Amino acid sequence: MTKIVVTGAAGQVGTELVPALREVYGETEVLATDVRVPGTGTLLDGPFEALDCLDAAAVAEVVRRHAADTIYHLAALLSASAEQKPQLAYEVNMGTLVNVLEVARDAHCAVFTPSSIGAFGPGTPSDPAPQDTVQRPSTMYGVTKVAGELLCDYYHSRFGVDTRGLRFPGLISHVAPPGGGTTDYAVEIYYDALESGRYTCFLSADTQLDMMYMPDAVRAAIEVMEADPSRLRHRNAFNVTAMQLTPATLADAIRAEVPGFEIAYDVDPVRQRIAESWPRRIDDSAARDEWGWSHRYDLASMTKDMLTHLKAKLGADAGHRKLGADAGHGRN
Repeated sequence: MTKIVVTGAAGQVGTELVPALREVYGETEVLATDVRVPGTGTLLDGPFEALDCLDAAAVAEVVRRHAADTIYHLAALLSASAEQKPQLAYEVNMGTLVNVLEVARDAHCAVFTPSSIGAFGPGTPSDPAPQDTVQRPSTMYGVTKVAGELLCDYYHSRFGVDTRGLRFPGLISHVAPPGGGTTDYAVEIYYDALESGRYTCFLSADTQLDMMYMPDAVRAAIEVMEADPSRLRHRNAFNVTAMQLTPATLADAIRAEVPGFEIAYDVDPVRQRIAESWPRRIDDSAARDEWGWSHRYDLASMTKDMLTHLKAKLGADAGHRKLGADAGHGRN
């Protein structure tokens, strides 16, 4: 029976991945962990423990006690936050991954580690970015993602650890708030559309990036770990995507559902520079060929679903929300 430990579970991906994993494998089989303990939420519907993944002994003890055979390692500092604190980002993103890989090596666990379009850089072909291509990122976040991909490749080839992963695009979710990523505008815009009918975007109107709705991202993370290993020519950094968006096209889609919605622009030079270093579109044909990846949500269906869920959410909490955080987990 599959027994799973999820690190960084209180972040945007983990908040939705953990319930999905529990639905597939059983509530008690999936142990959620995070350095932060949430006060409420679905993570607490099953096993949860506080865990600092920089403490290698603590990681080993949690994996041993849970008798885990699979680790979903999501703990990380994200792109914009990483640029503000590059030394901390290197320590967290690389230190925790090395600890998890060493524990997996000793405990014979499989490991899922998310990478990102941030692993690409200005020298990468931008439309599309191939599966195998030049990776010279210009951000600390990107540097740690490339190094993480290589480390996972190394632990697989050198020690036989079953490492697998995805290069996620920007992820859009109605469950958890944004967490310090360059693509956060694509979440914030939906909240502001409902709360004020207006949004001021920190990227320019024509900044095109790959995006994916979180239900597709969660499904991809589970499917790649379930894939037949004999079919996998790649392992640790499959390109996956669903749609290419700009702030302007996303605003148009929202306007179709929220008439009169307005968007303005106040460009943040740091996040604009990061976004312009990433490809406009990525080629995910390797994932489609090797393990049958296929997205289900396009821009129109995602927008309808986001607005439906957020209307209920904002009604429940009277519009009070906290956007932004210093650290996040496995998003761009």
